[in-house]
Amino acid sequence: MGEARGSAHAVDGSVEVTVDALGALKRSWLAPSLMGWDPSRVSALVLEVVRVAMAEAEQDCYNRVGLLLGEETGLLVEALSGKAAPARSAEDDPGMTVEEFQRLRAERRGASAPASASAGVEEWETFDPASLRSDR
Repeated sequence: MGEARGSAHAVDGSVEVTVDALGALKRSWLAPSLMGWDPSRVSALVLEVVRVAMAEAEQDCYNRVGLLLGEETGLLVEALSGKAAPARSAEDDPGMTVEEFQRLRAERRGASAPASASAGVEEWETFDPASLRSDR
């Protein structure tokens, strides 16, 4: 767990942080443009970015436990702590359903099937892995 890290940045790129699994700040960067901001606004933005980075670090811990000790151990840790891993939290984006993925895939293949067949493009060459969602 000593190597677990989480990084996050503000949407506008004005704040970037990296924390370890215990919440220690390992790296921070603030844009010079923040000098003109109200200090309370800057601190609120920094704290929000740190919160997101902490969730990333926590998930990194669960990922490492899962790789070393198995998924069941990760689920046991979640049960003992009474808190779901960030990737399973209720606030997390649930991603795309299987049905939605299949519908979009069918639309994509239907629109591009003649072109890919004539060009000799295999299905895996046009697959976008970003369209999948993983809890890990």
